[in-house]
Amino acid sequence: MALLLVASVAVAKDREPRVRNVYLRDNPKDEAERVYVTGEVVTVLRFQQPCDPARTKMLGWEGRFVPVECVGKRVLVEPLQNLEPEDRFLLLVTLADGKELPFTVTAIGQKEWERPDQQVNVFLDPEARDALRAQLKDTRARERLLEEATRRHWKEDTEDHALARLLKKGSFKLTPLRPRRHWYFKNKGATIEATVLTGKAKAAVLFRVTNHDPSKPWSLAEARLLTTRPGEKPPLSFSEAKPFALQADRDEIAPGESGFLAVVVDSSAFTSQEGPCDLTVELYRHDGLMETHVLLDRRLVRE
Repeated sequence: MALLLVASVAVAKDREPRVRNVYLRDNPKDEAERVYVTGEVVTVLRFQQPCDPARTKMLGWEGRFVPVECVGKRVLVEPLQNLEPEDRFLLLVTLADGKELPFTVTAIGQKEWERPDQQVNVFLDPEARDALRAQLKDTRARERLLEEATRRHWKEDTEDHALARLLKKGSFKLTPLRPRRHWYFKNKGATIEATVLTGKAKAAVLFRVTNHDPSKPWSLAEARLLTTRPGEKPPLSFSEAKPFALQADRDEIAPGESGFLAVVVDSSAFTSQEGPCDLTVELYRHDGLMETHVLLDRRLVRE
């Protein structure tokens, strides 16, 4: 049985900026709306009426930001470099009618879903036509996400996903799978342990990831299962993707902690259009780097 565990580096995937809508109301108890920025990227605040350049300002921006600009109904904010998580800057926008709107400019978070704002559409009257149209769009977007989550849950209601859920909890004895090999690899910022398991018409890999980063959580961005020809080395760009079951015991792994990822593969995946084939499991972490890969020999499901 052949098994290879290595770490490699792929091109990092930038976090895609986002466009979002905020709805402000005349409530003195409301906190200043937060605006999430990242270094050398312009964030645009878009209003329903022009702003007053002379009375729109940011406190303590010197040396940290390009001077704030008002361009018609838009305010442009650009940090010279990434902010620290604890950084907070007060942005006071004054509209043409004299209304003052405070915003808190801060850094993006460390979770994968926390992205910098590309554009923030600011609505003062939630009952206005433009605001209602934006709210309807937001509602439809949330409905799509819920539908996708429902479909994803339905797809995960399989025997392989049930096995993966047991493996991530360490319940080997409740499955027909048995450990065959154990590998250990220390990567920059994380330690990866991989246990290969086999059973009747099934193969699996249980990953134990220990996060050694002192401040940032570790999370999985993507896992891939690809056909592999002899001599090929990941990342695999022109291979055939195969279905598999994946389960994780947590969304992200805090600094100093460990988490488990389980991948279960059916024997049918070891056949490609060209005939029997080996498979490679690739794990990509939150910043887009390929954290590790495991080569699974097709003899796994026959031994």
